Amino acid sequence: MTTARRTALLSRTISALVLLAASAAAGATPVYWTDWTGGDTDSGQGFKGQGTITTPTSTVSVTYTNAQGIGFYQSEAGTDYWGPRTGASPYTGSQVDNAPTGSDIIALQYAGSQTLTFSESIANPVFALVSLNGNGYAFLNQDFDILSFGCGKWGCGSLGKQVVDLGNGNTEYRLIGSGEPHGAIRFTGAFESLTWRSMSTEFWNGFTVGVQGTAIEVLPTPVGVPLPAPWLLLAIGSAGLLAARRKHA
Repeated sequence: MTTARRTALLSRTISALVLLAASAAAGATPVYWTDWTGGDTDSGQGFKGQGTITTPTSTVSVTYTNAQGIGFYQSEAGTDYWGPRTGASPYTGSQVDNAPTGSDIIALQYAGSQTLTFSESIANPVFALVSLNGNGYAFLNQDFDILSFGCGKWGCGSLGKQVVDLGNGNTEYRLIGSGEPHGAIRFTGAFESLTWRSMSTEFWNGFTVGVQGTAIEVLPTPVGVPLPAPWLLLAIGSAGLLAARRKHA
């Protein structure tokens, strides 16, 4: 086999391996969901809740604040709103392995802003949503992907996204429900907080949040610049050596 043919074959092999790696990366991954604890720690009319997310190497504290107050907060045993857990689930799919654990949920009622804060930078937060039928969530300058939706505790519906140019360089990404949607959305990147607004008053729609890991665990290199696997580095190096040999032959 000539050097030129070897180089071409190796180049095709590298391309196939890169595609294989990309396909594997796009597969379903586990989500580490928040374990909400305690009760309301806001002394006024608002709400403040605490929880933890346990990842393979860290325990992340989560704080949720809502100056308007909420419908209700379930941090211990109670109704499981995250079903069905067998068969088709609106919370799992090609990119998420597991539905929220336990029966923890924050039920929203009032229009207005709210914030999630994490004790350390986390990667790719996922929102699971119950019955977003009379409301919508609006995120300022923060896009998201709709991962899944379907039939849940209160029926069936769909989720859609509206992108609204507010001017002055600001864009609002709105999650809109139709029918009785239950499902999941995901943000991409590293976050220490997330703020959004409920677009209308409704009693009630619910949510919880999970992550794919801490930023250190999931994003060890700058976002968008993945580090090649060792076998890929070796293949690329081999291709370079063959090219050099051919040049000086």
